[in-house]
Amino acid sequence: MSIEPSIAAENRRAPWYRRLPVVSHFNKSVGLQRGMLVAGLVLTAVFLLTAIFAPLIAPYGFSQISAADGSFPAQEAPGGKHLMGTTVGGYDVFSRVVWGAQTAVLVIVVAVLMSIFIGVALGLVSGYIGGWLDRILVVIADAVYAFPSLLVAIVMAIVISGGRSSLWGGILAAAISITVVFIPQYFRVIRAETIRLKAEPFVESAKVVGASNIRIMSRHIFKNATRTLPLIFTLNASEAILTLAGLGFLGFGIEPTSAAEWGFDLNKALADTTSGIWWTGVFPGLAIVLTVLGLTLVGESINDLNDPRLRGRRAASAGKGGPDSTTAAQAAIAAEVSSS
Repeated sequence: MSIEPSIAAENRRAPWYRRLPVVSHFNKSVGLQRGMLVAGLVLTAVFLLTAIFAPLIAPYGFSQISAADGSFPAQEAPGGKHLMGTTVGGYDVFSRVVWGAQTAVLVIVVAVLMSIFIGVALGLVSGYIGGWLDRILVVIADAVYAFPSLLVAIVMAIVISGGRSSLWGGILAAAISITVVFIPQYFRVIRAETIRLKAEPFVESAKVVGASNIRIMSRHIFKNATRTLPLIFTLNASEAILTLAGLGFLGFGIEPTSAAEWGFDLNKALADTTSGIWWTGVFPGLAIVLTVLGLTLVGESINDLNDPRLRGRRAASAGKGGPDSTTAAQAAIAAEVSSS
């Protein structure tokens, strides 16, 4: 019974950077689980670095159709000056794919941060105060959760910009629709954790010494109730990319002269497939698939490693023949103790 506190004390003595969400999960992973996490991290890192250094990586602008030596040829095969070929409009496919990563990151940041801010605030208030306010917010969250995110995105795109968007018009259309649909997810998680935590002794002690409700929620409950947010963030980030791509594919995306967007490029590549021109659709499609795959692998790995029973079994199996078998066995026993 004394093993679990000793493991917790050891974790508290670890350096701050080893307690960060992704780093701590990497240290706990073994075998295939670590391979999945590493693969997801590599794909996600490539996506983020491409977005950050897009002006340095892309040889041309996202809407550039000519250079000093003349206009770009339309539908040119990959090779030479155009590594991934050109589109029917004369855009360089490689440049469009690289700049499209930057657009995707902007949508993720705006949408997910808005969802976290609103969902966490509502979840804390609803779970801590309870009563009629809690019942009303739960009903509203269940009703909003029933709407498909892509349908809401189409409506928002039409309302904001008439269906054809500038850069920030398209970003806001996708971000607002994702925010509306994702708020119930954060709300449910934070509300459940808040209801559990407000019955803990440290919250009761704070009430006894006269702490206000706002101080208790912000100082005592918030930190403990938001530990699962990295998992939800990674899964919602991949959903945000798919929603943005769906908007562009259906013709409600961002104008090509305002920003590069993978879904729009896929829409324009439909007519090329029957002519054997594969490169205009394959490369934007691969960018979507690999980015979503990377974010999903990270999210699912974090989800598995948050389960102490799965983590204990993996640690025990990995430690049978290694020097860390004692620590692995302690982790397995601690998992069994906590589950019982």
